[in-house]
Amino acid sequence: MSTEFDALMARFRDRLEGELNQFLAAQRQASLERTPEADALLEQLRGLVLSGGKRLRPALVYFSYLACEGAEEARVLPVAMATELLHTYLLIHDDIMDHADTRRGHPTSHVHFRDRYLREGWPGGEDEAREYGNSMAILAGDVAHTYADQLFASVETDPERRFKLQRIYYSMCREVIDGQYLELHMGLGGDPSEDDLRRVLRLKSGLYSVERPLQLGAILAGAGPRRYEALSHYGSAMGEAFQLQDDILGMFGDPNAVGKPVGGDLLEGKFTFLVHHTLRLASKADADRLRQGLGQRDLPQQDVEDLCAVIRSSGGLAAVEAMVERRSREARDVIQGLDLAPAGKAFLLGLIGYLGARSH
Repeated sequence: MSTEFDALMARFRDRLEGELNQFLAAQRQASLERTPEADALLEQLRGLVLSGGKRLRPALVYFSYLACEGAEEARVLPVAMATELLHTYLLIHDDIMDHADTRRGHPTSHVHFRDRYLREGWPGGEDEAREYGNSMAILAGDVAHTYADQLFASVETDPERRFKLQRIYYSMCREVIDGQYLELHMGLGGDPSEDDLRRVLRLKSGLYSVERPLQLGAILAGAGPRRYEALSHYGSAMGEAFQLQDDILGMFGDPNAVGKPVGGDLLEGKFTFLVHHTLRLASKADADRLRQGLGQRDLPQQDVEDLCAVIRSSGGLAAVEAMVERRSREARDVIQGLDLAPAGKAFLLGLIGYLGARSH
């Protein structure tokens, strides 16, 4: 990862987090004047938003805007913040669906509220505490989504540009939900096809994580067709590469760096490209073991490690690493020949190096 990329990302992250902190404090104060009982909900949401994270989506909005010669930071920051809060909403709900216990090294929202219920000694037992935790987390996600829409609606621009921004933003909201739906249903009736896996990869990551945020920044800056289309191409390639790398880290990364237990996708039964390629390349006996273990939430840790070893030894891991390399190279080729403002271009090229070096 380049020093220039590090510096650009660090400055942006500090700026973004300062703005998010101010915004969340103001929203919390307004809510507490009406409903002081909601303090625990809003404080937990604030803690999650400010607990870290890559800040990739808002950075892409911001640096795409700069790359296309946008010059008014006050116009782009609300859109960048909206994408981060939209992501927070999705993370909270995703953690409920995945039965995840930790996020960024801390208890997930539903676990936080479940544990609070038990600490307070409220009526009932584990089942009631779990229902309370899930319900409160759903509400926290809903608040984050409301905040995202509120910020997005505050952007002042001419009517034609506003329409284009709305079309991209709300497409982004729908597409990631479509991708989540497809992912949840894949494999229920047999092994999903490579085309199905690519559809999920594009909806949940290619579009949502990179391409749509880049498009938002480009539109806000008034980019012409050549820049817009090239940034979209770059975004599609990088978004898919990031998700594939996430799948690798989720299976083989350091739990302390990843912030959650590795091997979780196996326990949840997620049919990723790692599973797809392993079933295609492994011996029949190893493929049968993987199918049998996939989705068993109580699978012993040693069995999880054994299945990870199968994914590695079969060539499944190498096949996905090759996919990451191809998409990263494609993204680099697009950006290198594109006329962009220096800071934006440096960020987009540096992001490719960051992808290859990251551990979380």
